[in-house]
Amino acid sequence: MNVLLVSVNREHAPYPVFPLGLACLAGPLRAAGHRLSVLDLCFAADPEEATRQALAEFSPDVVVLSLRNIDNVTYPGSRSYLSGVRDVVAICRERAAVVVGGSGFSLMPREVLAYLGADYGVVGEGEDVLPRLLARIAAGEGGDGLPGVVARENAGFLPPHPVQAIGTPLRGLFQVERYHREGGMANIQTKRGCPFSCIYCTYPLLEGERMRLRPVADIIAEIGDLVDVHGVSYLYFVDDIFNYPLEFALELCRAMSAARLPVAWSAFINPDFLPPQLLDAMLAAGCDALEFGTDSGSPVMLRNLRKSFGIEKVREASRLCREAGVDFAHYILFGGPGETPATIAESFALMDEVAPTAVIAMTGIRIFPGTAIYRQALADGLITPETDLLRPAFYIAPTIADTLCELVREEALKRTNWVVPGLEITANDAMLEALRHFAGPGPLWKMLKLLGRRRGSVPSPWSHSPS
Repeated sequence: MNVLLVSVNREHAPYPVFPLGLACLAGPLRAAGHRLSVLDLCFAADPEEATRQALAEFSPDVVVLSLRNIDNVTYPGSRSYLSGVRDVVAICRERAAVVVGGSGFSLMPREVLAYLGADYGVVGEGEDVLPRLLARIAAGEGGDGLPGVVARENAGFLPPHPVQAIGTPLRGLFQVERYHREGGMANIQTKRGCPFSCIYCTYPLLEGERMRLRPVADIIAEIGDLVDVHGVSYLYFVDDIFNYPLEFALELCRAMSAARLPVAWSAFINPDFLPPQLLDAMLAAGCDALEFGTDSGSPVMLRNLRKSFGIEKVREASRLCREAGVDFAHYILFGGPGETPATIAESFALMDEVAPTAVIAMTGIRIFPGTAIYRQALADGLITPETDLLRPAFYIAPTIADTLCELVREEALKRTNWVVPGLEITANDAMLEALRHFAGPGPLWKMLKLLGRRRGSVPSPWSHSPS
């Protein structure tokens, strides 16, 4: 069959993100004998017209549409993407059957399928089950009995089966060079699954709790291909936690060093698993920035968020980075269960103490079904079982719901290394886009140390709202 792969993600803040999920599907679909074409709407000036043109030129039998996010998970500046996706689905259904998948779809499959009006949906990882579904569609049959497949006429579905062997994404159909140029990096995945229990996290729901590791040799070969074929000079490891399991991270870093790959990179790091020997191995392998999923600087909040570490680990990991002279950022989530003005002050104080290159903070925690924060929100009366969570809903501790944003705004504005996207502090869409044209490859937050600005003297270009 002719299969049109459509990436509907149009978000560019802080970076346009390469559609890795679709690239992982392309290999199994091609191996099954399907003819493939790609429509990437990330850079389309008119997505509806681009969709019509792709349908006319390729005449697909099936359209496979990947939904990375349903909204920007940012409070209070939240925006949903679903209405635009629904318009694309309606155009596609005039010409072909439509199958929807991706992480955004998988979080609320019944609700998203109904809203979009697509024919089928694939929950979770699709490499194994999607070729089977397409064979059923070609034979005029439905998807009943296939794990993780939900159909328009039948909202029930069997639990998805995790993929056992994670393959190498087929990137040749996609605009790798443009994503690298405009996003400053190429993304790569080394494992799936998350055994941790952070109360807001959707990774265990999407990928399961059991970790599945890719062969290191496959990862090295993929990096080599990105460098040699696509001219990539900077990588971002999209793993939920790069440095766990520790032994695997060490093996990968040593293999990268041995391969002498001319590429720099960054990754998301758990402060709990960063002994000096791993940091040394990471730096030797080309790592030039670390992003810590710290969430809070309050001991109480770290326990409430069910983090695997305490503040001493945050201090230790930060000290190692400072001594090594490597840029690092801490990500903070404000507003979780038990948050108070005192715990907020503790987070600001700890960040002042550990002195990262940047602090990226979010106010409020997006509520998704199946997470512990969802159950907490029900218990606290913030939502009900009937709440439509396709509309962005956020957990904010009831005692500070009316004051959280102002508390964070007041303190963040006193500091030059804080970025609060929801409050447009030291970041807005227009400035991020402009910065990318002047910045080198890598995370934009690294530029905070180069700006040398003082609030209240020279007006900061970040201080202006994009619209």
